Amino acid sequence: DRTVARRATYTTCRREDDQPGWKPAWYLSAERLRTDSGEGVGVAENVQLHFMGLSSPALPSVSFPLNDQRKSGLLPPVVGVDNVNGLELTLPYYWNIAPNRDATFTPTVMSKRGVNVANEFRYLEKDYSGEVRLDVMPDDRLRSRDRWGLWLRHRQNFDAGTLGTDTLSGSVAIDRVSDDDYWRDFTRTPSLTSRQLSADGSLNWTKGDWSGRLFAQKWQTLTYAPAPILPAYDRLPQLTANYALYDWNGFDFSFNNELTRFRANAAEQGQPNADRLFSQVQLSRPFVRPGYYVTPKLTLSGTSYSFDGPLSNGATSANRTVPTFSVDSGMTFERETRLFGNSYTQTLEPRLFVVDTPYRDQSRLPVYDTAKSDLSLASLFTENEFTGNDRISSTRAATVGLTSRLIDPDNGFERGRIGIAQRWRFSDQLVTLPGGTPSTDRASDIVTGAQVNINPQWSVEGAVQYNPQRDKSERRAITARYTPGPYRTLSAAYRYQDDRISTNNAGYESIDLGWQWPLNDLWGDKGTPKAGGGLGGGRWYAVGRVNYSLRDKVVTDAVMGVEYDGCCYIGRVVLEKVSTGVATATKRIMFQIEFMGFTSIGTSPMRTLQTNVPRYRSLREPTLAPSRFSNYE
Repeated sequence: DRTVARRATYTTCRREDDQPGWKPAWYLSAERLRTDSGEGVGVAENVQLHFMGLSSPALPSVSFPLNDQRKSGLLPPVVGVDNVNGLELTLPYYWNIAPNRDATFTPTVMSKRGVNVANEFRYLEKDYSGEVRLDVMPDDRLRSRDRWGLWLRHRQNFDAGTLGTDTLSGSVAIDRVSDDDYWRDFTRTPSLTSRQLSADGSLNWTKGDWSGRLFAQKWQTLTYAPAPILPAYDRLPQLTANYALYDWNGFDFSFNNELTRFRANAAEQGQPNADRLFSQVQLSRPFVRPGYYVTPKLTLSGTSYSFDGPLSNGATSANRTVPTFSVDSGMTFERETRLFGNSYTQTLEPRLFVVDTPYRDQSRLPVYDTAKSDLSLASLFTENEFTGNDRISSTRAATVGLTSRLIDPDNGFERGRIGIAQRWRFSDQLVTLPGGTPSTDRASDIVTGAQVNINPQWSVEGAVQYNPQRDKSERRAITARYTPGPYRTLSAAYRYQDDRISTNNAGYESIDLGWQWPLNDLWGDKGTPKAGGGLGGGRWYAVGRVNYSLRDKVVTDAVMGVEYDGCCYIGRVVLEKVSTGVATATKRIMFQIEFMGFTSIGTSPMRTLQTNVPRYRSLREPTLAPSRFSNYE
């Protein structure tokens, strides 16, 4: 099981029969190479990496695995350039603690800031799993303070028999950082897409038709003066218990209960903290027949508040009970039709939704978790025009909608869909959020949406919110995608939202372009798709995505780069711009050479490309799903 080779070389580059004088693009040379197949380990002495005629400095000794098993040791160094951090040099170390546990320590030297150490620990057991990451930067020179970030995820299944339940599970998720500027200074750290960071834990159970959850959540709000936000309320804790019974003599019945302690800075919020009990009973009777359905439903919602301090009227408690009656109905008509020479099944699906909720004065009730619902084709067919449980709208209205689909009769694939809906009020909707105004318009905005899958290559989708009173579209969006084959995809999107319906009157108008395309197509060399292996060697690919604000006339976010497939190696150069404020952005360049079957050098842009470029495909895709512990970026 043991072998020794002297003056050995190793490469994954393949020599073709018609290539006299062939030399591999890269190879590894060693004065002495020892392998132990029993232990699954190889050791090379006086090692050099040769690439395109260039040679790396010799390393005295390098050990490496002979199979797909993980092995402790140094990972390839990573070099990057960032306009905020400066020159970055990273030298990760991987520790294979056990088959179900590992850790990675990633020290990074940043020329403008100092040293940041990222520590990640992962574990996987029969009944629980999780990961923890802690980033620490002592004495950040740009901010003159210590910086840190913590991200933790834990999931666990418990013995349900202990409490006499059918299932019992729990989870913990913690996101915390050292200061308000962390999200702008460290844009590549996890869970920083939001300035509201949550630390929460839950215990979930089911027992027959019952289910419930014990939940606690505490927020960290990262302030930013040009774009202030009000901190969310902590839930310390929240207890839910729900009962659902379906097809009970044709009826569906549910009984939902939620008890929450809302806690925050009362002076900052301008209202007292509170304990809130919300209960809701629903009884519906679906009548479903071929071609149509009718579902009447009765809902009774009750809410009880206990405040830590008096309201403006001196009350320290409040109660609210609101009944709701609704009827949802629809029909489906079908016909065979032909379009552009193809046969389709076309449907016509009218829908009528009627809701009647009487007015209850809720103007003195504080708001803890409630907001106005975003107008959409889905929200127009709901009873309550608010999300959360602090407001129940006095909606007396009918929503009329119409949907038509084109279905391929051979495979049932939906080739196209278009829908339109509008709500008509029978009376004013008088329930508002603080500072809001009643809805007195008899007709809501008209909402339309469409999606067309012209063929497997082309797809187009769009949506419009049109205000008939102003004769203006308040919101519109259209997206087109073209994917003629593997590693070829183009996408373009246009989005607009009026100030009037935007939070803080902050509307937008932007275009978004994304692409992955072989540049060799320009000179007719289209190549042949390989199974998980690109289009063949010697090919360049352009990749990228750009978001441009038409209102501000500026590129807000961008990813642009090129990839080169050299058969046994892949080279990537990618530029990235991420907006971190009203007038600030982080820019960096990622350069990587991946030696297939061996290692990679440089900063990997793969996560950036996969996250940002629509339908991006890696030039090398594994044929089998990898272990969750095998890939590192």
